[in-house]
Parts: sequence; C-alpha cells; structure tokens
Amino acid sequence: MFISVLDLLKTGIGPSSSHTMGPMIAACEFLRLIKKFSLAHESPRNIFIRCTLKGSLSATGKGHATDRAVALGLNNYSPADVADQDLDTLVRRIWEKTSVKISDTQHAFFSAGKDIIFDAGKPLREHPNGMVFELLDEKNNILLSEIYFSIGGGFICTSTEIKQVVAPLKMESAHVFPYGFDSAQSMLEMSVSSGLSIADMKQRNEVELISACQLSQGLVFIWESMQRCIEKGLSAKGVLPGGLNIPRRAQALYQQLQRQPDKTDVNDWLCAYAMAVNEENAAGHMVVTAPTNGAAGVIPAILYYFVKHEGGTEQQVKDFLLTASAIGGLIKHLSSISGAEVGCQGEVGAASSMAAAGLCAARGGTPQQIEHAAEIALEHHLGMTCDPVHGLVQVPCIERNGFGAIKAYTATSLAMRGSGEHFMSLDRCIAAMKQTGEEMSVKFKETSLGGLAVTITEC
Repeated sequence: MFISVLDLLKTGIGPSSSHTMGPMIAACEFLRLIKKFSLAHESPRNIFIRCTLKGSLSATGKGHATDRAVALGLNNYSPADVADQDLDTLVRRIWEKTSVKISDTQHAFFSAGKDIIFDAGKPLREHPNGMVFELLDEKNNILLSEIYFSIGGGFICTSTEIKQVVAPLKMESAHVFPYGFDSAQSMLEMSVSSGLSIADMKQRNEVELISACQLSQGLVFIWESMQRCIEKGLSAKGVLPGGLNIPRRAQALYQQLQRQPDKTDVNDWLCAYAMAVNEENAAGHMVVTAPTNGAAGVIPAILYYFVKHEGGTEQQVKDFLLTASAIGGLIKHLSSISGAEVGCQGEVGAASSMAAAGLCAARGGTPQQIEHAAEIALEHHLGMTCDPVHGLVQVPCIERNGFGAIKAYTATSLAMRGSGEHFMSLDRCIAAMKQTGEEMSVKFKETSLGGLAVTITEC
C-alpha cells in the first residue's frame, strides 16, 4: 500500500477534516459533475441543487460548519483556496446568493440556508459520513445525483468507490513502489533486508511519483504551515465561535511559560503548542491535517518543540514527517482515522502514534524502536471516544491534543531506552483499535449522542 506524505499531511481549514474539508471537496466534485452534465446534455432552463447530509454529518454538522463547507464547495472553493481568507465575510456573501455558476450562460438555483438538509434519520449503511447531492429540474425530477462519503483526513469517495476502498481509503498498489509495505512487520523486514531507514524507504517510494525536489519543497511547506499555525495560535486572544463561550488559553499559557522558564517542563510547552493549533482549528482557520483536523495539534507540537528546544535540523524535520506518514499510512490501511468510524482513538491516537514514530526517527532511533514508539502511543489511546460537546471541536478536543503530544513524547523516551524488542506489535495494536472501533457504540463516534456531549446538558 502507499499514500503520499503530501496527501496525508495537507493544509486546509478547521474545524474538521471529515466534516468540513471532506464535504467541501465533495461539493466541488459535484459541481464539476454538473458542468460536465451541462456540456453533454441540453439542461432545462431552471435547475436546482440540493445536498442532504446523513449520519454523523447531520448529527454534528452544524458544529463542524459542514453546511458552510458544502456551500463553499458548490461555489468552487477548495480548502486550500480559503485557508488564508476571511471566511466569515466570504460565507456571508455566499449565504445571500440564490444560485451558483455552472457556465457563462447557465446558473443553478441554490440557497445554502434551505437547500442543505440535515437528515436526522438512518445513516447510509456504507459509512456514517454520507452526503447525497442532487441536480433537479423545476418539477423535482432528478437529473443527476451522486453519493459521497467523507472517510477521514479530508478524503472522499463515492458510493461506487467505497466498495473497493480498503480501511477505508483508496491507495496506490504496492507493486509499483520499491518498498510498498502493507504492515509494520513487512516495513521492519524491508528495512532490515535493505539496510534503509523507514524515512529512506518512504522517500524512495515518494519519488516514484514526484521528483525529489518536489518532495523536499512539499515537506518544507508542510513544516512552514505548521509553524505558522502554532505562532498564530500563540498570539491570538478571544472566545472561540460556536456558543460554548470557550476562551482561547494558548496565548496566556505561552506567556506564562516565557515569564517563568525555570518553572516549566516539556509537558507545559507541548500543551501550549498543541492547544494553539487546535484553537486555530476550532476558529475555522488554517491548519495542517495531521492526519485529521481534530488531531491537528499533536504532530506540530512535538515537531515544534524538537526544533525550538532541542535544535532539530531541517533534515531531521523531513525524516520526522516521512516516518510519521509511513505510520499514518499503516493505520489508515489497517484500520481508520475517522472519528465517526472508530472514535478519537483513530484521530488523536493515530496522531500520537505518528508523532512518536517521527520523533524517534529524528532522534536517531532504530526502525525497531520507531515501531515500538508508535505502538506505545497508540496502545494508550485505545478505546478513546469521540464525544464533542455541542458537536464542536473544542471540548474535549483542544486539551486532548496536548495530552496526545505528551503521550507521544513519553512513548519515544520509553522506546529509545529499550532495544526495540517488545510484547505487543504495532500491527496487533492497530487491529485492536479497529475491533474496538467496530464494537464502540455509535453514541461515542462523533455523533454527540453520548459521553461528555450529553453529561454537560445534565449539569
């Protein structure tokens, strides 16, 4: 299996990769289908667009700005397009519109306030994050329709594609890559037989599709985007949107640490950096999906600490990102990173595992120690539910990223003090995560129907 580091780690907007970025990308794709349909058919004079959100997208879509994302996508905006824009102003303008442009001579009627439907009924059976897009004539006859699923990390697939999707993501065949490992065990075996590090194997796979220069530039851009997100979050004040009136805390925490550096430890810094990212995410601003938006603070926090406090170099940053993405690819391939599928163990748990592996690689750990670090971090997130209060990526998500970073740091320290030999393998840990997710109640899988999401209303 293969998924590029530049696909797994990518810039977008908050608050959710599966509930914001995925629906925006799906809406863009449906707009392209309408344009192709319009060129191939003589469309009626009056055509209408409707989007019905199903399952988890319906349950927590308001808090995750799913309706805003769909409206942006149908107006031909991608997550990368809007990462640095004033989204509130742009969305207000879109909400006032009654149509979207199909061509220079044709528009389709679409009013975001009434044509995006939150369907609280039964979810689609294939995946909890379903969307039904329809193009209708004035008699409500369906001219064109497509079902999309947002399968985690900003990736989407259609109802036809999901039948071929593995766990649940389309990936490149391993056969076309020199080191197409599909398990942690095969990854270690390939590393031993080739004498290459995990980062080296990952890089050699990447350059089968893009040049070494493109890969290097892409990794630098990812790291620069992570830094920018942290630094914006550390300088921002105010209350986060959504109605919970949660104040931003990263800036005050960071200033306190700067004033009293002798009274700080690594946990303090990691929490400040991770919370800075996830406050930016909760505000709907630019983040790097790593591997999801809800878990976007873990990897940047670890990497920022490593560079700023431990003198990490650019090459070590690249090794970190390549190694982390190798582990993230395995988790995607063998289980899921979607909170709507397996709970937060697949989001913050996956991010923590990736970060631990990346840090271990950057510090010169052996492949065996790297695999062990990844396993430790993931193991201690097993069973973690996704129960966001009010459907917002704020409570418990912001603090949870700080703790995910702390676990990653600790996992690396433990692994590097050992030989790499250990009882529970990463493959078995990922399998346990998948089974746990399958048996977890839907109440705890990004529906806000259980856990903290309901106990808050009982207080």
